Amino acid sequence: MRTPGERTRPIVAGIVTALVGFTSSFAVVLTGLHAVGASDAQAASGLLALSITMGLACILLSLRTRMPVTSAWSTPGAALLAGASAVDGGWPAAIGAFVITGVLIVVTGIWPFLGSLVTRIPTPLAQAMLAGVLLPLCVAPVTGAVTNPWGVLPVIVVWLLGLRFLPRWAVPLAFVTAAVVVVIGIVQTGVAVDPATLLPRFEFVTPAFTAGGIIGIALPLFIVTMASQNIPGVAIMRSYGYEVPWRSAMITTGLGTVIGAPAGGHAINLAAISAALAASDEAGQDSSRRWIAGVTTGAAYLVLGAASAVFAALVVLAPAGVIAAVAGLALVASFASAVHQAIAEPELRIPAAVTFIVAASGIAPFGIAAAFWALLVGLTLHLALRRR
Repeated sequence: MRTPGERTRPIVAGIVTALVGFTSSFAVVLTGLHAVGASDAQAASGLLALSITMGLACILLSLRTRMPVTSAWSTPGAALLAGASAVDGGWPAAIGAFVITGVLIVVTGIWPFLGSLVTRIPTPLAQAMLAGVLLPLCVAPVTGAVTNPWGVLPVIVVWLLGLRFLPRWAVPLAFVTAAVVVVIGIVQTGVAVDPATLLPRFEFVTPAFTAGGIIGIALPLFIVTMASQNIPGVAIMRSYGYEVPWRSAMITTGLGTVIGAPAGGHAINLAAISAALAASDEAGQDSSRRWIAGVTTGAAYLVLGAASAVFAALVVLAPAGVIAAVAGLALVASFASAVHQAIAEPELRIPAAVTFIVAASGIAPFGIAAAFWALLVGLTLHLALRRR
């Protein structure tokens, strides 16, 4: 007979999965949406749309498969957006790019050949592109500590202490510290907060489909989401003895992306790192009951979505550099992993290095973001050197 503690472990694991996943990267998401043209209200709407669509995806996939299949927003994709700039056509063009990304994910589930094309992109090049995109964001805590030490240094110190004693909670604790800094700033300056801005609401925008949006945002966003989230997510679940049904997972998350895009959601996908929280022994010794953790994760995301406007307001009211520092700290681990994989294969180090440099440059010829040019240059150089 199961003890009360054993019965509740999947529920606790699901709540922890959602809390860690949300608080560790929501600042990255808002930064990315703002970078491609979203207003404060539109970015808050995007956060709400992502929370709801990934919450429902967790619930549907876990109930259908009786496995702890969890969904998440594309954190690497949000970082890619943060390193880009507004494309021709502005926010509607970005929305159109999000729609195309969702369609490509759905097609990947229906037509496996598209997924095989993504896997043919050398991993070092894809990771070098991601590392180049992440670099400017990861520098933000350093520059912030110089320009606003009283606001940023406490966040960094708490993050470091978290890494030492509570690694899983390092970024959430850094966010809590940032929130305290924001509240102190509001009290000191006497800034009035309109209660209406704290209520969650959707801001729908009609998508616009432009070449710059499709090539500069949709294609890199699709590649990064597949290479850094969906494919690793399947591998992580397999390591815990779960075989995620690829077709239904891609169709569910792809349709969720398409549905959430007009409200500002950039992409949802299979969870990767946070997937382990719901699929491991932490969700209970009985692996047949861990699907409850997946359902609980989805329900917790829905609750967090109801508070999305509050989180977005904290970002807007934060002193200079504070939220950028939180976002940068949240991406340090991803940056380290991307750099490691980028230089893992000696024969690809030069193409990977060039890919990294181009991605970090932030160039946008013809209104197309640097991530696309980085991958194009890296692949071209790889093919040229391989033929030689």
